[in-house]
Amino acid sequence: MSDSPWKSKGPPKGPPSRGPQANGPRRPDGPKREHPSRAPSPRDIATAEHQHVREHRELELRLYGVNAVRAAFHRRPDALRKLYLVSERIPQLQPMLRWCVAHRVGYRVVEDEADLQRLASSTHHEGVVADFQRETPQTLTTWLQHVPQGPVCVLWLDGVGNPHNLGAVLRSAAHFGVAAILLPKHSTLSLSGAAARVAEGGAEAVPFIRLGREDNSLAQLRGAGFALAATVVRDGASVFDAQLPQRLVYVLGAEGEGMSQELAAACDLRVSIPGSGKVESLNVAAATAVLLAEWTRKAKAVA
Repeated sequence: MSDSPWKSKGPPKGPPSRGPQANGPRRPDGPKREHPSRAPSPRDIATAEHQHVREHRELELRLYGVNAVRAAFHRRPDALRKLYLVSERIPQLQPMLRWCVAHRVGYRVVEDEADLQRLASSTHHEGVVADFQRETPQTLTTWLQHVPQGPVCVLWLDGVGNPHNLGAVLRSAAHFGVAAILLPKHSTLSLSGAAARVAEGGAEAVPFIRLGREDNSLAQLRGAGFALAATVVRDGASVFDAQLPQRLVYVLGAEGEGMSQELAAACDLRVSIPGSGKVESLNVAAATAVLLAEWTRKAKAVA
């Protein structure tokens, strides 16, 4: 039996047919003649270009600011893709320029700083902008395989989204030697040029870890000896009086809303930063610096 959708009582007689009507009218559910593809419209082209730009941005990170760019280059020079700078920065960035020449990486000396402002979408470019290949966050399982023994402090960011706050958090985290930044599975938070500039090089010192399911992540962390401390505005023990474990995860909530109640309830302790009461609380970046300073002081006292 023939698999063809064409109805036929036997092999065709005479020369082979040249069109669909040769053996009778085509059935409605039969194969359709393919039409030549039409030329792309301006809208199609714009959509394709937008998709290309979006994919490019997902794969690359545009950094600006001298400390942020130099820190990224120092740690992972192979990730540098393009460099833009004003002539005044040439003496300071000679190692990067020599690398670009030796490895055929494009660079451009920009005459008008307004060009850098457009590239960075910021006036705080400090005379240099660079494109780097974006790093993929590690998984918690992979990261835990390499965590050293002894005192370790980690930050779990539950909804922090402001890039300037993230940058300030990263700067404090790098200063106090935080081992990692933990990001919830569905968090859209990622490193941006603005956050890296505010971090002043700290973004390269603290790895981002992408978590899986919350219950699994909690179990993995506890299995590695970590306790979790929910940082709350009120109803928590004073961080200055609390017994802080040497292997600790500070859980920090979003600006304004705080962390989810479910996550706070799942933590092992709740800590607050007492104050005068003249303001409700510190913002997440300032609070992070206080929390890390206190953990570091107590960890060193025990050691």
